[in-house]
Amino acid sequence: MGLEKKPFVRYQEEKTKDVVTIWLNNEERQLLEQSKAILEQSKDGTALKQLAWIGAKTIGDEKISYMLGVIYSNKRKNKRLGIPDFD
Repeated sequence: MGLEKKPFVRYQEEKTKDVVTIWLNNEERQLLEQSKAILEQSKDGTALKQLAWIGAKTIGDEKISYMLGVIYSNKRKNKRLGIPDFD
């Protein structure tokens, strides 16, 4: 017969994956749970991936960049003038 295949041997290209382990404190866990409810996603890993993509797409947006520029400019000016930071 043809080529015999052995069990538990990968015959396709090598699959690779990147694993990231994170530790969440109570506040971060609570925020993740709230975000999961908004996203209607029950799995932690999928929710974190979706939140990362949302963040990556929005942080480069012109409106967000402008808003961050205004905030950082205000912080710089406040520091120079001796105005304390907001909590």
